[in-house]
Amino acid sequence: MTHGSRPQGLPERLLASEAMISACRERDFSQIFRLAARRGGIHYTGIGQRVSLTASRVGEIASGKRNIRDMDVIERVADGLRIPGHMLGLARREWEEPRADENAPNEVAPSLLGATNPACVLPGADLDSILAVAAGPKLSPSTVRALHSSIEDYWRRDDEHGGEALRPAVVGQLRYVIELIKEAHGEEFQQSLYGVAAELARLTGWTYFDARQYSQARMYFTEALQLAKMINNRPFMANVLSCMSLQATYEDRPTDAIALSTAAQDCARLHGGTPRVMSMLSMREAFAHATVGDRSATHAAISEAHRQFERISVADPDPSWVTYFDEAKLTVDTGIARGQLGEAAAAEPLVAEALRRSHPSNHRGRAFHSFWLANIQLQRGNLDQACRTAREALPLASTIDSERVVGHFREFRQRLVPYRKEPAARDFENQLQAALH
Repeated sequence: MTHGSRPQGLPERLLASEAMISACRERDFSQIFRLAARRGGIHYTGIGQRVSLTASRVGEIASGKRNIRDMDVIERVADGLRIPGHMLGLARREWEEPRADENAPNEVAPSLLGATNPACVLPGADLDSILAVAAGPKLSPSTVRALHSSIEDYWRRDDEHGGEALRPAVVGQLRYVIELIKEAHGEEFQQSLYGVAAELARLTGWTYFDARQYSQARMYFTEALQLAKMINNRPFMANVLSCMSLQATYEDRPTDAIALSTAAQDCARLHGGTPRVMSMLSMREAFAHATVGDRSATHAAISEAHRQFERISVADPDPSWVTYFDEAKLTVDTGIARGQLGEAAAAEPLVAEALRRSHPSNHRGRAFHSFWLANIQLQRGNLDQACRTAREALPLASTIDSERVVGHFREFRQRLVPYRKEPAARDFENQLQAALH
């Protein structure tokens, strides 16, 4: 948005208020919209016009019935209400004047090697490229095995710590593999390298998805599809489509989520998808139907997921990317889908059992499943138990870099608004504030 076209936004006094600073820091758009209406003088229709949402959708967000997850919409809120980017964890917006601290000279701590600027120690990217060309490709079966091994390690560390810190290394390796593809001679190596590149692109997309940076995620998922298509790896294309389906559910695009999940199943079914692959894809479809409360379609997809899972054999040629989908994952996903339908009594033991069986090192998965268990317990009217479940998971949520998990716990706090005077709700609120700051 240019300086000439920027709209009149929120008053400076409101932007400087503790209430607005706190709401922006938490990305609590319910509070942001209420403050904009009550103290900023911008009614819901006006907010909607500024951020390209309908007035009714703005009202639903303000009342806590909906939340904003899509990074594109978050950026529209920042631009439409003229909220400085840093308040919402975004880069400086085009319409902002440079902040004073951005004009200050950078102060770099002396390095261990005595240099005051890391660029004096490390070679530049251009030199790296020159040296790589001079060395030439060093392709061998062990090179490909090493690349696959590094991907497995990236996924493990992503589960333990979140993907934000891993992303630069993953993107760097993706670029490296693309260069190897250009230099490779022989179909065998090219096929393998395209497969590695597709997996690295999907992993990069996943890290952006986990950070709720959906536009970037979509770009890398699309790149993964193109790379997999180059070698006609249809089951992997189905896997990427299923990731895009899951993202669509987070972006409140249920129709797209359903279409993507069914397309993924068609793609895998026609090209050798194993029962485990088909079971995982059916559960993604169940999630999509559950978001719109379609009970019959959700249960049909769940039944298909369980039917396919029962067909699994140790002799199946499962691709490595689906081995995570074991019985515990099927169980917890079934519980989550049923919980979204409001079937809390049936969902609670499923999610609780899967949580007990999950590996201790899967920090993000345990935090994520704890959020769903707390939600289900709250549905059943067990406020104290729900808050205790959520509180016990906060240490996990605070040790991983996953905006998706943090966002879910903020959503849980919104669901506690009707109980804000209860001791259990106050305790959770206090611990959440301590954990996230």
